[in-house]
Amino acid sequence: MNSSDAIEMIRDAVGISAGVWADLGAGTGTFTRALTELLGAGSTVYAVDGDARAVRALRELSSSSPGDVSVTAVNADFTRPLELPGLAREDARLDGILLANALHFVPDAERVLSGLVKQLRPGGRMIVVEYDRRAASRWVPYPIPASRWLQLAELAGLAEPTITATRPSSYSGILYTGTATRPVARFRTH
Repeated sequence: MNSSDAIEMIRDAVGISAGVWADLGAGTGTFTRALTELLGAGSTVYAVDGDARAVRALRELSSSSPGDVSVTAVNADFTRPLELPGLAREDARLDGILLANALHFVPDAERVLSGLVKQLRPGGRMIVVEYDRRAASRWVPYPIPASRWLQLAELAGLAEPTITATRPSSYSGILYTGTATRPVARFRTH
């Protein structure tokens, strides 16, 4: 998948949301590049991956990213609590989190998503790009079909889960983009 394809996959899910985002399981940065194209000036993208080679590629991307969007490469395992440079852990309220072709490597996606929801500000967006297929393989060990995304998002404490894009995959099956938001607390007046 190239950057143009990645932009098309996540455009509707990202919307016009600028701010502080994390691309978790970023690999060498295809979707990180897409985020930098879609987010507004002054935005920050934390490109997080646990593979040292990928992080080196992400660091090169961060030095060549457009001047209006900052990219920070982070070597970390996104299945554990995130510590992002410049954000205190207790204040780490991201405007958005993207997991593109990453969540299907996690055996307990509900637990990981539930933990990540705490990193989102109220109203923040969680976006996944996954395969809509049921058969596990070595490349997709824990598949998350589109119908499961809708349920998984709600179980993790997210609201309004939806599918915003689909496209045939070069590797069989269909890729989809799912999105949901962290609920905004509503206060009652008496």
